[in-house]
Amino acid sequence: MNFLRGVMGGQSAGPQHTEAETIQKLCDRVASSTLLDDRRNAVRALKSLSKKYRLEVGIQAMEHLIHVLQTDRSDSEIIAYALDTLYNIISNDEEEEVEENSTKQSEDLGSQFTEIFIKQPENVTLLLSLLEEFDFHVRWPGVRLLTSLLKQLGPPVQQIILVSPMGVSRLMDLLADSREIIRNDGVLLLQALTRGNGAIQKIVAFENAFERLLDIITEEGNSDGGIVVEDCLILLQNLLKNNNSNQNFFKEGSYIQRMKPWFEVGDENSGWSAQKVTNLHLMLQLVRVLVSPTNPPGATSSCQKAMFQCGLLQQLCTILMATGIPADILTETINTVSEVIRGCQVNQDYFASVNAPSNPPRPAIVVLLMSMVNERQPFVLRCAVLYCFQCFLYKNQKGQGEIVATLLPSTIDATGNSVSAGQLLCGGLFSTDSLSNWCAAVALAHALQGNATQKEQLLRVQLATSIGNPPVSLLQQCTNILSQGSKIQTRVGLLMLLCTWLSNCPIAVTHFLHNSANVPFLTGQIAENLGEEEQLVQGLCALLLGISIYFNDNSLENYMKEKLKQLIEKRIGKENFIEKLGFISKHELYSRASQKPQPNFPSPEYMIFDHEFTKLVKELEGVITKAIYKSSEEDKKEEEVKKTLEQHDNIVTHYKNMIREQDLQLEELKQQVSTLKCQNEQLQTAVTQQASQIQQHKDQYNLLKVQLGKDNHHQGSHGDGAQVNGIQPEEISRLREEVEELKSQQGLLQSQLAEKDSLIENLKSSQVSAGNEQASAAALPRDSEQVVELKQELTALKSQLNSQSLEMTRLQAENRELLQRAEALAKSAPVEGESENVATAKTTDVEGRLSALLQETKELKNEIKALSEEKTAIKMQLDSSNSTIAILQMEKDKLDIEVTDSKKEQDDLLVLLADQDQKILSLKSKLKILGHPVEEEDESGDQDDDDDETDDGDKDQDI
Repeated sequence: MNFLRGVMGGQSAGPQHTEAETIQKLCDRVASSTLLDDRRNAVRALKSLSKKYRLEVGIQAMEHLIHVLQTDRSDSEIIAYALDTLYNIISNDEEEEVEENSTKQSEDLGSQFTEIFIKQPENVTLLLSLLEEFDFHVRWPGVRLLTSLLKQLGPPVQQIILVSPMGVSRLMDLLADSREIIRNDGVLLLQALTRGNGAIQKIVAFENAFERLLDIITEEGNSDGGIVVEDCLILLQNLLKNNNSNQNFFKEGSYIQRMKPWFEVGDENSGWSAQKVTNLHLMLQLVRVLVSPTNPPGATSSCQKAMFQCGLLQQLCTILMATGIPADILTETINTVSEVIRGCQVNQDYFASVNAPSNPPRPAIVVLLMSMVNERQPFVLRCAVLYCFQCFLYKNQKGQGEIVATLLPSTIDATGNSVSAGQLLCGGLFSTDSLSNWCAAVALAHALQGNATQKEQLLRVQLATSIGNPPVSLLQQCTNILSQGSKIQTRVGLLMLLCTWLSNCPIAVTHFLHNSANVPFLTGQIAENLGEEEQLVQGLCALLLGISIYFNDNSLENYMKEKLKQLIEKRIGKENFIEKLGFISKHELYSRASQKPQPNFPSPEYMIFDHEFTKLVKELEGVITKAIYKSSEEDKKEEEVKKTLEQHDNIVTHYKNMIREQDLQLEELKQQVSTLKCQNEQLQTAVTQQASQIQQHKDQYNLLKVQLGKDNHHQGSHGDGAQVNGIQPEEISRLREEVEELKSQQGLLQSQLAEKDSLIENLKSSQVSAGNEQASAAALPRDSEQVVELKQELTALKSQLNSQSLEMTRLQAENRELLQRAEALAKSAPVEGESENVATAKTTDVEGRLSALLQETKELKNEIKALSEEKTAIKMQLDSSNSTIAILQMEKDKLDIEVTDSKKEQDDLLVLLADQDQKILSLKSKLKILGHPVEEEDESGDQDDDDDETDDGDKDQDI
C-alpha cells in the first residue's frame, strides 16, 4: 500500500485535488453509512471513477469494496457495482492484455493490485462463493474478475482455487449456464485456470469437461463456428497438452471419434473465412497433441490406432488431396498426417495406398514429393512434405524397401509415362536448387535408416550421366558432386546421406573405398585450414572418414584400418582430426535440430541438420574417437570380441527362432485341443439327445403294448376264433423259430449273469481277505470305500440284468401263449352259416393283428439287440473295476511292506533303549559303591520314563 502511495505521489499529471477528496469521501460513505442506498450510490460512483482514476480508487477503496462483498451479499446491485469496480482496478488495458508477460512486470498496476487482493486467500474463496449466485449481474462480473486475477498472477490464484473446497467444481458449472455470455466467459476463465497446472487440468477433465466442450463445439457448427469454437479448442489443448492422464482419458472416453466431423469440409471451398481457417488450424493442432512424438510411445500408438479405426486419418487424407485448400491449412494437415502415421505400421500402409484424384491416379507420396523438389512451392510446405516422408519411413522397413525398389533397374518404368518416388528423389538430389538437394538427400537417408538390406540394394542403382558415357553408380555420383565444390547446403546434405549409408554397412564402405579418389579428397578437405563456413563440411568429412575406418572389414588391402589410421596421423594428425570431428556437435544449429523430429526452420539458410542424423552423430562420435586411438592389437582383440558376440547372437537368434516355432506349434496344438473339446461336447450333447429319444421310444412302445392288451381283453372270446383265420403254416413256423432264438438269447444272458455273480463273489472274498490284514489299517478305509462303490455299481448292474431277464421271460410267455392259441385255432374248422362278407372282414382283421404282432416281434428283437450292447458295456465296466481293484491291491501290498519296515525300526530302537537303561543302572550302582550320592527321584523318574516307553511299545505292538 505504501508503495502504491509512492507511485501516486510520483505521478507528474495526477488528478485534481477535488477529485481525490471525492474518492476519499466516497470511501468514507461506503465504510460508515448505515443506509444501504447510500452505500450503493457511493460504490456506483467509485465504479464510474475507477477507469479514469484507477490507481487512486484502488489504493483507497479496495479494502472497503471487499468488505461490501462480505457484508452486503443480500443486495445483488451493490455486489455487482463492487465487482465491476474491482475488475476495473485489477484488469489491464486492452493493449496490455495482449502481452503474455504482462503479469510478470513489477511496475504493472494490475499485478500489484492482484497481489494485494490475494494476500488474503479468503478473498478468492469469497469470490468463488459469489459465482454460485444465479443472478446475471453478480455471476458475470465475478467471472470477469476471477479471469483477470488469473491472467495477472496465475500460479498463486490457481493454488488458492485448488485448495478451496469444490472450487474447481463451482467453476465447471459455468459451462452449463444457459446464458451464452456467461458460458463463453466461463470458457475463458477455465483457459486461464488450466494453463500450466496439471493437477487442475486433471480435475477439470474428470468433471466431464471434454463432453461439455465437444457439445458446445458441435452446437456452434464445428469448424464453421465462431470465436466460441476457438476458445473451446484452446481450452481442450490446455487440458491435453503434455498431460498423459488426460490424453488417456480422452481416448478411453471415445472422444477421438467425435473429432471426425470437424474435418468434413465438403466441396464448397469458397467459404474459407478467417475464423474457419483459425478453427481448423486449432483442430489439427489438437490432433497433433494426441499423437505428438514427445508423448509416451504406448499412448501415441493407441491414439494412432483409434484415429485409423474411426476414419479420422482417412478424412485428413481427403483434405490432403483436395483442391482449393488454403496453404496454411494444407501445410498443417500434412504435418498432422505425418504424426498420425509416424511409427504405426497400419497407418503407414494405408497412407501408401492413398491416391491423388488425378488421371491417371498417382500415389499421394509421389504427389507430395513433387511439391518437395519444386523450388516454386512455399518453404514451409516443402518442410512439411519432408516431415511427412520421414514419418512414413520411420520404423517402416516395408516402406523403405518400396522406395528403394523404385530406384532399381528392374522396377523403373521404361516408357516414362509415370514418375516414381525414386526418380523424383534422384532428380531433386542432382538439381540446381540447393534446398532440393538437401531435402532429397535427407529423404533418401531416411529410406536407409537402420536398414542394412536397403543400403546394400541401393549400391545397385546406376545413373546415366550423359550420352555415350557408361552409367555411374549412385554412390559414385554423390562423391563426384562433393568434389565439384557445390553449395554448402548441398554438400552437407550429401555428406549426411553418405554417412547414413556407410554406417553399419561394411559392403558400402568397401564400395566407397574402392574409388581411389575418395580418401584423398576427404583427407585434403580435413587437412585444409578453411573459414568458419567450411568447418562444418570438414567435420562431416572427418565423420565420413571415421565411419570408413570403424566399419571397415579390411577386405581392401590398400585401405585397411591400420593403413587409414597411419594416413590420418601423417597428413592430418589425430588431435586435429578429433578437433575437426567435434565441429559437428558444437555447431549452433546442431542442438536445435536434435530437439524435435519435425524440420522446423525459419528460413532455408537454417536448414542444415536432420534430427535422425544428430542421433547418428551422437552414437558414432565417441566410438570413432576410440577407434582412431586404438592400436592394431586392440583392433584384433575387438574383432575377435565382435566375432564372439556375433556367434553368440547367432546362437541366441537360433534359439529364439526355435522358441518361436515351438510357440507356434503350441498355439496350433492348443487350437486343436480346443477344437476337439468342442467336438467332444457336441458329441456328448448328441449322445444325450439320442439317449433321451430312445427313452421316449421305449415309453411309447410300452404305452402301445398296454393299449393293445386292453383291446384284446375287450374283444373277448368271439375274436379268438378269427385272429388266426387265414394264417399260413410258414408264418407259424417262422414264429416258432423266433421264439427259439429268444430262448437261446435268454440262455446266453443267464450265463453272462452267472459269470458276473462269480466276479462279485470274488470281489467280496478279496475284500474279506484284505480286511484281515492289520498292517494296512491306514489304507483300508480308502480301499474299502472304493470296493463299496464298486459293489454298489455291480449291484445296480445286476438288478438291471435281472429286470431285463424278467422282461425277456415275459415276452417269451406272451409268444408261447400266442403260438398255443394259433395252433388250437388252426385245427378247428371255420364256423358255418356265416356270410362270405363277414368272413372276409374277419380275415382282414386277423391279418392286421398278425402284422401288428410281427412288428412287435421285430421291436422285441431290436430291444434284445440293445440289451446285448448294454451287456457289453457292463462287461467293460467290470473289466475296468477289476483293474482298479488290482491297482488297489498293489498299493495295499506296498503299504504292508512299509508297515513291516517301520515295525522293524521300532524294535531296533526298543533294543537300543533297553541297552542304554542297563548301562545307566550299572553306572548308578558303581557310583553308589564309590560313595557318590544318587538321587532316588531321578531313578523313579527314569523308571516312570521306562514304564511310559514300555507302555508305548505295547501300544505300538497292539497297533
